[in-house]
Amino acid sequence: MQILLLKDIEKVGREGDIVTVTDGYARNYLIPRKKAIIAGKGAVDIQKNLQRRRVVRAEVEFSECKELAERIANLSCTISAKVGEEEKLFGSVTTADVAEALRKEGVEIDKKKIILDSPIKSLGIYSVNIRLHPEVKATLKLWVVKE
Repeated sequence: MQILLLKDIEKVGREGDIVTVTDGYARNYLIPRKKAIIAGKGAVDIQKNLQRRRVVRAEVEFSECKELAERIANLSCTISAKVGEEEKLFGSVTTADVAEALRKEGVEIDKKKIILDSPIKSLGIYSVNIRLHPEVKATLKLWVVKE
C-alpha cells in the first residue's frame, strides 16, 4: 500500500515521503495514529506542503545550530575532579560530565552529541568536539582541574 507520511518514521521514511508499506502496518498502526494517510489524488498537494515545511524547518534548525556553535566556541568550561598520584583522575571525565558542565553555563546539549575518543583520565586542557547538526560542529575548550 502506498502512503504519505505525515511524521518521520524511523526505518520507513521522512515526513512528506510517499512510501510503500504492508497493508496491515498502514491500516493498523500508521493511519489510526495519524502518522500517515493513503497516497491518493489529494496527497500530492499535502506532500508539497509537508516538504516545503520540512525545508523551512531544516533551514531554521541549521541557523540555530550555527548560532549555538558560535556560542560554544566562545565558552570555556571547567570540570574539577579528584586526583591521585601522578595527577591521574579517580575515575574519568565522560560525555555526561561535559554535558553537565555545559548545562551550568546555560547550554543544553544531549550527551550523545558530544564526541570524546576516550574518557579523559588526566588533568589538562582539552578540545571537545560537539556534533550539533550533520553539517555543524563546534569545539569546546575544556579544562580539567584538581578539586
